[in-house]
Order: sequence, then structure tokens, then C-alpha cells
Amino acid sequence: MLEEGQTSWKNSDTGRKLYNIMPSVSLRPTNWIREDVIFFSQHEPFPAYLKSLSDSDYCSCGGIGTALYYATECIYTVSWHMRKPAPNFEQKWLKRVANNLVSRQKIRGIKFISEDRDLFLPP
Repeated sequence: MLEEGQTSWKNSDTGRKLYNIMPSVSLRPTNWIREDVIFFSQHEPFPAYLKSLSDSDYCSCGGIGTALYYATECIYTVSWHMRKPAPNFEQKWLKRVANNLVSRQKIRGIKFISEDRDLFLPP
């Protein structure tokens, strides 16, 4: 059963951002909460993901609204910023953040983005 799940996960067309962080299927829970899944899948509420539904992928501060941008650069999320990785280390950075409880607690500030979405939309 675990082998079937691993094959399905490996060959799936969806969930690739999460697969790149957690490529192996496991029976051990990840202890992720909703905000962790949203951040690492890089889905809603990020403008870069929602671009297909709106006119812009920019945050109201002027930057492209990706999960990484909010975690490292956006002026509205400065209280939970982390050091921005070099582009060639982004995937390794995401894996480290995913496996570090303190880092995951910082990115859980994403709940603020969901609750106050109007602050993050372009003018």
C-alpha cells in the first residue's frame, strides 16, 4: 500500500511544490497545520498564484506576491521575515523551513494575509 502511494505521488501531475519538499510518502504525520500547507503549496492567498483570477500578481507594496516574497521581503510582513535564499538554493531553503518548527511558526503569519487580504492587493 505504501509503495502504491509512493508511485502515485511520484508520478502525479499535481502537488509538485509539496513533492519537491517531501518526495517520500510516510505513515508518520507531518504535524503541519493549514497555514503550513498553504505556504508550501504556494496557493491562495498569494497574488502570484491568483493571477489567473485577477489583473495582477503584485502585492500592494509593489513586489510580486509569492510565498517566498512575503516570508523574506514584503514590508507588510517584516515581523516574520526570514533571510532570503539565493535563487539556486530556494528549494533547499523551503525544505529546511518545512522541517524546522520555529521557521514554520514564523510562516504561519500567513493567516494574517488571508484575514486582511485587501492590504495585499495592488491599488
